[in-house]
Amino acid sequence: MARALCPGSFDPVTVGHVDIIERTSRHFDEVLVAVVTNPSKAPLFDLDERKALLGEVLAHIPNVEIDSFDGLLVDFAQERKISVVVKGLRAVSDFDYEIQMAQMNHKLTGIETLFMAASPKSSYLSSSLIKEVARYGGDVTGLVPDPVLRRLADRFGRGSGND
Repeated sequence: MARALCPGSFDPVTVGHVDIIERTSRHFDEVLVAVVTNPSKAPLFDLDERKALLGEVLAHIPNVEIDSFDGLLVDFAQERKISVVVKGLRAVSDFDYEIQMAQMNHKLTGIETLFMAASPKSSYLSSSLIKEVARYGGDVTGLVPDPVLRRLADRFGRGSGND
């Protein structure tokens, strides 16, 4: 059975994330979407919120499982018996960072990383940009799934399409 791992902070999950996960799910029997906990970052949404949002927005994909981890990605992948990581790439700057990670992960355990180009309609999106726009009252309708839009509106009180 072919299994893939799609890791990320998903703070918050965007339509770009959903697109990569949907496309990955068409090529693998199972896709494990794993929320990374990073102690050096202060997320907008806590781990349980991010997992719940992912569960809600990915519920339509039957072969997706949601989990979380801290520590090394390769250790988590080995524990879950996954040998392929799928990462979305938006721009050359993503590639510069991700290729180094992929090469280190391969050196450590032999895990393969497959890169999937972001769809043109979402290639400019990032969770950081979404948070900044929503925080300052900008409308992020269509850039995040509806459950995320509602949570952003709750969190910031306005500017997330529900004014």
